[in-house]
Amino acid sequence: MTKRAALVTGGSGGIGLAIARRLAENGYHLTISGRREEKLLNTAEALANEDFKVEAVVADLSKPEAMVELVAEHKRQWGRMDCLVNNAGIGIGQPIESIEDRYFDLQIAVNLQAMVVATRESFGLLKEAGAEHGKALVVNMASVAGKMGPPWLSVYGATKAAVISFSQSSQKEFGDAGVGVTAIAPGFVATEMTEFVQGEVPAEEMIQPDDIAEAVEFLLGISPNCVVPEMVLNRPGSGPDSGGM
Repeated sequence: MTKRAALVTGGSGGIGLAIARRLAENGYHLTISGRREEKLLNTAEALANEDFKVEAVVADLSKPEAMVELVAEHKRQWGRMDCLVNNAGIGIGQPIESIEDRYFDLQIAVNLQAMVVATRESFGLLKEAGAEHGKALVVNMASVAGKMGPPWLSVYGATKAAVISFSQSSQKEFGDAGVGVTAIAPGFVATEMTEFVQGEVPAEEMIQPDDIAEAVEFLLGISPNCVVPEMVLNRPGSGPDSGGM
């Protein structure tokens, strides 16, 4: 039986890959998911070449049935889940008067619905791990957009506010089952998702993906007597010109 196993959505690059690698370095066997098959398989191969145990599952998480199957495949492969990282997300900037239904639905599906379905489907596995060693973990990627309400990212910000709220509710329902739930809310992180603003905020001045991985490692290291409902990671230079991000 695998000693520790983690599922990381959006694990083919950026924040997800940084977290996945850090988990692997801590002895976790991995399931990573992504939409783009070639990129995902290349990432999995690179991790395997570092002698990490990894399974790659192509999944369109805008469809709830894809998340159900992803969790089922993770269970078939590893038999347990000690860490769930709901990292997959999408942000589409639009002024309020121009919000399109399809982009509204897509952000709700990927940023919120997929997280809810993943937590629902993983609930039993996580509680089993928590009962075994008292240190199962759920990490939900939020954003300071969920706290600051930036303009032109109203739907994205609303979904991330919901991520924070759902994380708080999840922690209460897990209770004292040995499962911690944390919403991590960073400002701009240097990934493909923030390329649109890197002309104004250089990537080297942004939060780095490894900073998020470091936060996850911290959460893994604290005692079962301590839970962290939320972590806000700001840039030193964040301000009104960046919507607080």
